[in-house]
Amino acid sequence: MMDRRAILRISVESLGVHKLRTLLTMLGVIFGVAAVVSMLSIGEGAKREALSQISILGVNNIIVRSTTPDPTRGDAESFRRSPGLGLADGENIACFTDLVAGVVPQRFEIAGLVRRGSHEARVRVVATLPSYIRSTSIDVARGRFLLDLDNRDYSQICVLGAKAKRELFAFDDPLGKSVRIGDLDFTVVGVMADKYIGRGKIEGFELKNLNEDVYIPFATAVKKFEREAPSEGGFQAHWGGSASTKPEKTWNIPEVDQLTVTVREVRFVPAATLLIDRVLQRRHGGVPDYEVVVPESLVRQTQKTQRIFNVVMGAIAGLSLLVGGIGIMNIMLATVLERTREIGIRRAVGATQGDILRQFLLEAVAICLLGCAVGLAVGLAISRIISLTAGWPTVVSWFSVVLAVGVSTLVGLVFGVVPARQAARLNVIDSLRYE
Repeated sequence: MMDRRAILRISVESLGVHKLRTLLTMLGVIFGVAAVVSMLSIGEGAKREALSQISILGVNNIIVRSTTPDPTRGDAESFRRSPGLGLADGENIACFTDLVAGVVPQRFEIAGLVRRGSHEARVRVVATLPSYIRSTSIDVARGRFLLDLDNRDYSQICVLGAKAKRELFAFDDPLGKSVRIGDLDFTVVGVMADKYIGRGKIEGFELKNLNEDVYIPFATAVKKFEREAPSEGGFQAHWGGSASTKPEKTWNIPEVDQLTVTVREVRFVPAATLLIDRVLQRRHGGVPDYEVVVPESLVRQTQKTQRIFNVVMGAIAGLSLLVGGIGIMNIMLATVLERTREIGIRRAVGATQGDILRQFLLEAVAICLLGCAVGLAVGLAISRIISLTAGWPTVVSWFSVVLAVGVSTLVGLVFGVVPARQAARLNVIDSLRYE
C-alpha cells in the first residue's frame, strides 16, 4: 500500500502535466461556484437591507395610515359618516393597555419646502409628539428632540433630519438659527443622526428617507397650519392662508395622517392588529379611509420571498456545478483510457486497487477544489462589481462560502467515483499490453 503523501504528490503532478486540460475541466466548477457566491451575496444583501429598513419602522409597531377613500366603493353620504383618522382613534386604541404600549400621531406635508436665506430643501414636514422618537430607531445627533412643553406652548421650533441640515446649513452650526416653513419661522433646536434607508417599496409598502424629515410640534401644526381638502395624491396641509379654489370634498379631512401603535411584545402583534382594525371599522362606519400596515408581517413576507429567491438562484447555480461535474467525469474517463499503461505498470510494482482508486479520486477532488478557489475569487469580484455599478448592497456570508466548498468537494467525489473505480479494476496484464 502506497503512502498517502506519495499518492497526493502523484495526483498533483498528473494535473500539472496537462495544465490547459485541467483548466478547461475546472471551468464548469468555476462558473458554478462564482454563480453560487454572487447570487447568494445579492440575496443576502437584499435581505439585510430590507430587515434594516423594516427595523426602522419597528417590528413591535403597527402603522395606521390615512388613505383617500375609493369613490367607487360608496356614496358621498356614507363617506361623511367617517370623521377620518384622528387623535380620538389613537386614544381609543391606547385604552387597550395590556397590548398597546403607546400611540403616536403624525401629520405630514409630503412636498414641503423649507428655506434658509437662499438655501432651500424639499423635505417632508412631520408634526408629531415627543414620544415619536421612542417608537422608532432614530436618534438625535445634536441638540434635542421635541418636548411636551413645545406642544403646550405651540412653540415654533423644529428638528432637522441629517440631509435637510446639509442642504440648508452645509457645514454651519444650525442650532439656534431660523428656517422658514411656509409663512412661519421656526428655530432649529436639534439635528437627527444620519440614518440610511433605501428608497422604494418592500412588499408594497413605500419607504421614506428619514434624513429628509423635519420635525415640528403636533399642536403647533394643528393651530397654525390649515388643512385643506384632499388632493389626488393624498391629504396635504396648506401653509398659511386659504386657497382661492378648493375641490369639493365628499369626505371629512383627517386630523392625522398616520398613527404609530407600539405593541408591548412582538407575539401580541397579530392580536393587536385585529383589534385595531375592528376599532377603526366601528369608529369610521366601515368607510375604507385608512390602511393598517404591520412591519412584523413585512419581515416574515420578506424572509419568505428571500428563501424562494435563494432556492431558485441556488438551483440555477447548482445546474452549473452539475454540468461541471459531468465534464470532470468525462475528462477523467478519457484520462483513465490514456493512462492505462501507466496504471498497469503501477499495479505491477505493487500498487493496490485502493491506491489507484484514491489517486483518481484525489485528482477529481483536487480539480474541484482548485476550481472552487478560483470560483470564489470570481464570485467575490462579481459581487463587488454589482455593488459598485448597480448600487445594490451585497453581503458574502460564510454560509455561501462553506456551501460552495462543500458542494465542490461532493461533486469531485461523486463524479470521480466512476472513473476511479474503472481505473482500479483494470486488468494488470491487459493494461501492460495496452498501446
